[in-house]
Order: sequence, then C-alpha cells, then structure tokens
Amino acid sequence: MSDTISKGKQRDLTTGSIAKTMLLFALPTLGSSVLQSLNGSINAVWVGRFLGEEALAATANGNILMFILISFVFGFGMASTILIGQAMGQGDKVMVQRTLGTALGSIIPISVLLAVAGWLLGPMLLELLGTPNSAFDLALTYLRMIFIAMPVTLTFTLLMMALRGTGDSTTPLWFIALSVAIDLILTPLLILGVGPFPEWGIFGSAFATATANTVALVGMITTLYLRGSVLALNKSDLRFLRPDRDILKSMFSKGLPMGLQMIVISSAALTMLSLINREGVHTTAAYSATQQLWTYVQMPAMALSAAASAMVAQNIGANQWNRVAGITRWGLIFNVVLTGLLIVLMTIFDEPILSLFLGTDSTALPIASHIQLMATWGFLFFGIAQVLFGTMRANGYVFWPLIVMVISMYPVRLGFAFGFYSTLGTDALWLSFPAGMLATALMGAGLYLHGKWRKGKVLPPKEAAQIAEVYRAQGSCSASCRDYEPTTAWEQSEEPKAVAHRS
Repeated sequence: MSDTISKGKQRDLTTGSIAKTMLLFALPTLGSSVLQSLNGSINAVWVGRFLGEEALAATANGNILMFILISFVFGFGMASTILIGQAMGQGDKVMVQRTLGTALGSIIPISVLLAVAGWLLGPMLLELLGTPNSAFDLALTYLRMIFIAMPVTLTFTLLMMALRGTGDSTTPLWFIALSVAIDLILTPLLILGVGPFPEWGIFGSAFATATANTVALVGMITTLYLRGSVLALNKSDLRFLRPDRDILKSMFSKGLPMGLQMIVISSAALTMLSLINREGVHTTAAYSATQQLWTYVQMPAMALSAAASAMVAQNIGANQWNRVAGITRWGLIFNVVLTGLLIVLMTIFDEPILSLFLGTDSTALPIASHIQLMATWGFLFFGIAQVLFGTMRANGYVFWPLIVMVISMYPVRLGFAFGFYSTLGTDALWLSFPAGMLATALMGAGLYLHGKWRKGKVLPPKEAAQIAEVYRAQGSCSASCRDYEPTTAWEQSEEPKAVAHRS
C-alpha cells in the first residue's frame, strides 16, 4: 500500500500470519462487546434499584425500539465495512473516503429525521408495544432522549465499523471504554442528583448515555485527524459527503439483508418468549437469567465473524484469494476453542453464575441450570455459522444467508418447539435453540462450499479509477485522488478482465 493509506492505526490484513492477525483483530472487538454488555447490565441494575420496576420496564421498552433501529444501521455499517475493506485491500484511498463520505452523508440526515419523528411519534410507538400504563410516562421520557441522541449514536456506531474495515479494531475499543466509563459514573449521579448534579431520574440515565457517546465520538474524530487516518476527510474531500448513487445502492442492497437478519432473530426470540411465558413466572425468570449467560457465550463468535469479514474483504480487494480459505479455517478453529471453553466453564460453574441473577435460594435456579445444560452447547454451531457468514458477506453475499436465518429461526426452531412440545414438554423449547443453530451451521456450510459467493462483485477497481479520472478531468482532484495508481495485485491479474466480461 502507498504511504497515503498506511498512516494511522489501520492494519494491513493481507500479509503475515493469519492466526496472529485474526486474534489481534478479534480480541479488541470481543473486548468492546463485553464492555457494552456489562455497561447495559450495570445500568439496568442502577435503574431497577434506584427507580423501581416501572423505570426498568420503561428502559426495556425504549431499548427494544433502539435495537430495531440499530439493526438496520448494523447492516448499513457492515456493508460500508465490506466496501472499505476491499478498497483498503486495493490500496485505494479515494474509494475508502468516498465510501465513508457516502455512508456519513446518508446516515446523518436520516438519523436527524428519525430523531424528529421519534420525538413526535413516541407515544404511538409505546402504545404499539403495549407498554404498561404505570411505566408509560417514564418510557416516553426515556425514549425521547434516546431519539434526540440518535444522530450521535448512529454516527458513533458507523465510524467504529468503518475503523474495523480499515483493519483497526483497537481504536473502537478505547473509545467504547471511554464511553462506558463516563456512562457508569454519570448515570447514578444524574439519577439520584448527587452533589451539584440535578436529580433527573430516568431522564438522567438516558442523558448520561447520550453524553458518554458524544464525548467518545468527538474524541474518536479528533484522534482520526491527529493520526492522519485514511478516514479523516480533509476540506478538499468534503465533497464525498454527497452520497454517490452507485455506492449507496450497493450499501442498501447488501446492508438491508444483513439488518433484516437481526430483525428475524429478534422477532423469533419474541415469539419464543411468548411460549416460555406460558410456563409461569419461575420458568420465565430462569430463561431470563440464562439469556444473560448466552449474551457472553456468543461474543467470541460475533468477534471472529467481524474479524473474518474484515480480513477476507481486504484480501479479496488485494486479490489474495489464496488466504481466504485459511482465514475461514482459523476462524472456525478459534470459535471451537473459545466458544467451547466458555460452554465448558458455564456447564461446570452454572449454578454459582446463575445465582448471581437469581439468588442461591431461588426456585428458578434449578430450572435455569437445566436450560443451560440443554441448550448452551448449540452456540458452538452458532459460531461456525457466523464465521462462514462473515467470510461470505465480505464479498457481498448476503441474500442467501438471510434466507438461511429465516428457515432456521421459523420452520426449524419454532417448528421444533411447537412440534415436539406434546412429547418433550418444556424440553422442546430448550432443545429448539441448538436445533436451529445446528440447522444454520449445516446450511451455512452448504452455502460456503457450493454457493456462488466467490463470484460476487462488490467493489471493482475500475470504478475507483473512473472516479479518480473524473476528478482529474475536472481539475478538482484532491491529494488522495491524485495518489491513486492502478497498480494493485488485483488489477495486474486476469481477474479484472473477468469482472469486466461479467459486467
């Protein structure tokens, strides 16, 4: 890569030991997920202890809506990560910046519109969710603060994903840590009104999170400019904030299915929860405690999936196809080791861990222990599927993985739960989780081995060259544009001819 794209903390994921590179990328991503989950858990404890069950219910209702919105931004951000990763692999700074500019130039105005719409439509949204009357006013206050902070929250999320696309997973970790630290300090102070701080109750909880994200976002942007990062748009590059139609089309066509995957998972989870609720409050409490464990069990798989996606995208961009199979293989190996180790530890120490949420004398504790034993082993197959999906989506193959998730969540998981309930009782509910995960892994392996994901085309180098040429002709080419030279390994191979032929 040229010097213009190698400044800053971004890492070249196309050279060196695959195993070492994957670990160095995945571990900070894993740390980021752990910090965010711990922050959510601790804040829930503070809200529940200080403000009561109604306030806790209010935050739960607001967070459901936030999750749905973040799901779509996740898909949009992952699509940006793929495009940026392939452009990084090609050594093409102008395409990296144009992709980021298109993403920011789209998501910021959309998030502002969401903030306004959320403020106005908040009461209606809460009614649609069936929010309890006792928690309605609190939930509305919390939800409106969430929507006000939407532009900051979504921009912060998008920039973190873009950084991972450049190979830098460490910088997001530091700024998530900063955000979490500020949030953990401010939340109790603003809830209770300690010292000079106002007593804002549930509004204080939401305000603390918004403030923490704002400080972290400003710090991250400042750091990018101080480092001379490839993601730092200079004055001459601000034209990139005007969305490029072709790049935007690619982002939505690839990002929408990835966002829908999360919606499919969450909707199936809500349906499953309705079945579990029928078994009584103790079973529901036991399942809720087990979900806390599952939040952490699935984190290695998600981190390895992100690592595989970023690494494969850069290597495809650099035409290093010979490394793709190795990246996938090491992702699967690390998943078996890390996820397997967590499953073993959860099995050995399940009661002490579950008692943290339920108490040692809880009637729900033995139920939770049974659920954990019956279902948690399935996350090994969940991890396999996520690594395979991470590899395939790096080349824009996202539609069929979505279909796999729909089949696994509904006909398989819910079908198993309904179909075997008469013979297995509640065990049918718990065994439906590994049944769905196993089905996902098997179908994912089929797509990986026999699907057409290798023939995908996300970011042909000729597009970047044409963009650079247009700016040169207009006499408005920035320094990054002038630096573009079509000399990457991809362009020197026979593959561009094949892409041109397919076009």
